[in-house]
Amino acid sequence: MTMRTHACGEVSEKDIGSQVSLAGWTNKWRDHGGVVFIDLRDRSGIVQVVFSPEVDPEIHRAAHKIRNEFVIRVEGEVRERPEGTVNPSIPTGMVEVVAQKLEVLNESRALPFMVDDETDASESLRYRHRYLDLRRPVIQRNMIIRHRAARAFRQYLDDCGFVEIETPVLTKSTPEGARDYLVPSRTNPGHFFALPQSPQIFKQILMVSGLERYYQIVKCFRDEDLRADRQPEFTQVDLEMSFVNREDVMTVVEDMIKKVFADTLCAELKEPFHRLSYRDAMDRYGCDKPDLRFGLELKDVSDVVKDSSFKVFLETLSSGGIIKGLNARGLAGYSRKDLDDLTQEVQGYGAKGMAWMKVKRAIESPIAKFFPEETRKALVERFEAADGDLLLFVADKKDVANDCLARLRNEMGRRLGLVRDDVYAFSWITDFPLFEWNDDEKRYEAMHHPFTAPMDEDLDTFLSVETSGLPNVRTSELSSVRAQAYDIVLNGYEIGGGSIRIHKKEVQDRMFQLLNMSPEDANEKFGFLLEALEYGAPPHGGIALGLDRLVMIMAGASSIRDVIAFPKTQKAVCPLSNAPSTVDAKQLKELSIRLDIVE
Repeated sequence: MTMRTHACGEVSEKDIGSQVSLAGWTNKWRDHGGVVFIDLRDRSGIVQVVFSPEVDPEIHRAAHKIRNEFVIRVEGEVRERPEGTVNPSIPTGMVEVVAQKLEVLNESRALPFMVDDETDASESLRYRHRYLDLRRPVIQRNMIIRHRAARAFRQYLDDCGFVEIETPVLTKSTPEGARDYLVPSRTNPGHFFALPQSPQIFKQILMVSGLERYYQIVKCFRDEDLRADRQPEFTQVDLEMSFVNREDVMTVVEDMIKKVFADTLCAELKEPFHRLSYRDAMDRYGCDKPDLRFGLELKDVSDVVKDSSFKVFLETLSSGGIIKGLNARGLAGYSRKDLDDLTQEVQGYGAKGMAWMKVKRAIESPIAKFFPEETRKALVERFEAADGDLLLFVADKKDVANDCLARLRNEMGRRLGLVRDDVYAFSWITDFPLFEWNDDEKRYEAMHHPFTAPMDEDLDTFLSVETSGLPNVRTSELSSVRAQAYDIVLNGYEIGGGSIRIHKKEVQDRMFQLLNMSPEDANEKFGFLLEALEYGAPPHGGIALGLDRLVMIMAGASSIRDVIAFPKTQKAVCPLSNAPSTVDAKQLKELSIRLDIVE
């Protein structure tokens, strides 16, 4: 006999009068006037099982010994619930199962926390007992959404002629971005593999190889200081195409994401996705991953306030900074304490302070006296402000002001109730600078990675810019070169990034030269790619989408750790397995490693 005929969540009114066999976990146990009720749970859902002494006194007595998370199997008859006991909040709420047989398959110890959607258990406790945390319906739902999304990605890419190809997990260390995770080689003492930060070089090799369309859902590894939305190992939907331009890649990705949302959430996305240049995004939103579910655009008012007598603003302008702000519409009722608290929050973002003006019949602000009437009117006009609005300003270096105001904008969007979880606002960010200046090291770095092609219109500048002063001199020519790169952003999160790649060796050599990488270093790190580019490499490009972050948004989760089966903490530790751990001396000796730990 089969252990179960139905999943718990599948029992319905059509089964009334039928005999069923069910198995699962005891979600809740209740004794009502001598009749025991157990909510039986499996992955599909919950069904109520009734143990009555009138049906079978023996199993009724046995049911009294059942406790939460016991694993049981029951057989019984499905019946309609009595009037007044229907539970419309669950799919099985119209019926119940009258138990005729009961088998305890396994017992459970007292739980460290309740297996419910809502829990006040700490993350460390939940991850220590992740096998219990994964029983929570909300986490199981996240895992199922992740599965369905991955399935939809594969189906779409297969239909579009992409070939799924695995790339090496043990590869060569090329530390150009985050730190590599290193793996010692026993057979080659003193040598190390690296875990891949991405399959970038290998997928370009596949394009040179004539596969034309490649993809994989792949693990990547970066040994970097972690934040709430990062993990040391993460999953990418990685793809590459030959004989394409950036429009071709973006079209495929848009269509793919629409299919994933339709198949996974039955959600229809608006098309086409919004587009912003990098410069436009920074000017209007202060960052290159703006949340477009709401407005609150930033305004540069440096030109407006230059004729004021407010010393802070004037000193900022004289040192090359900017004055920028936003209109928090309708919040002129904020108290002085509210504004002081908000100022402290902005200072926590890195700003020196925050100025404010309340727009009423007249401007109300401690700094209003420093601004002539015409300047105040011009500010109101620039922000399109009305009575009841609150103007917030930051005066600082351009990058600091943008960063702080971008965070402030997101905070005010939440406070004003403008952030809706049921809205998916996609956007493409394009026309990134090819290089960014590292002020600490006084050199240029690739904004994305060193295999990104420059825009065709900027190629002459890229090839001809004077290099005698590099890497120590910041040049406007090099700063003006744009990349054929594109990021895709959803609700304020970057969920993917890609580019058209360099496919000619002389252009790649020039890129390494501009990054102050000697031919010897370039050949040591990337020699096999450089050689491949000399054998008829086609134009190609691609993208990598962050599956963890995308699923987090789709599931409405607050952390990517809630959509990863076995996540690590912000210290890159797995509380379940206690990894990383020490190893014994014999293993180290086999690897020709001697530890010299620096405290």
